[in-house]
Amino acid sequence: MFQLDIRSRIPIYEQLVENFKNLIINEVLKADEQLPSVRQIAKELTVNPNTIQKAYRELEHQGYIYSVPGKGSFVAPPSEINKGEKVKKMKQELSKLISEAIFLGVKKEEIISLIEEAEKSEDHGDLGDHVDQGDHVKSDDAEKSVKGRREE
Repeated sequence: MFQLDIRSRIPIYEQLVENFKNLIINEVLKADEQLPSVRQIAKELTVNPNTIQKAYRELEHQGYIYSVPGKGSFVAPPSEINKGEKVKKMKQELSKLISEAIFLGVKKEEIISLIEEAEKSEDHGDLGDHVDQGDHVKSDDAEKSVKGRREE
């Protein structure tokens, strides 16, 4: 489903929260879709079930999932997801990408031009010439993994 970095200074439960938020935000996990059980993820990732439960509690606290007693945890509909959190995350990712682009020699004017094109674009699909298609591999791999899990 996703990878955890055991050597990271970021606690495992926080890594789980971020990974699940990414899957939800990128709509790999759809609204009202049931999440895997705590035991299933714990076994798959070889992580203590209490750690998974802590991540689920945090996701529920942030409004990304909801629990139904006796049934499990489910992805919250988009209207219930904290939009501010999504915007904050998007701004952080944009900042990283812009910093990397500047480091690689992309001029400020080119970046501003891309932003202006995105504003003008009605469906935001016109930017395909400027986007490296390899950037989508991670979410595609995650989607395949989740789909494979659904078929089990």
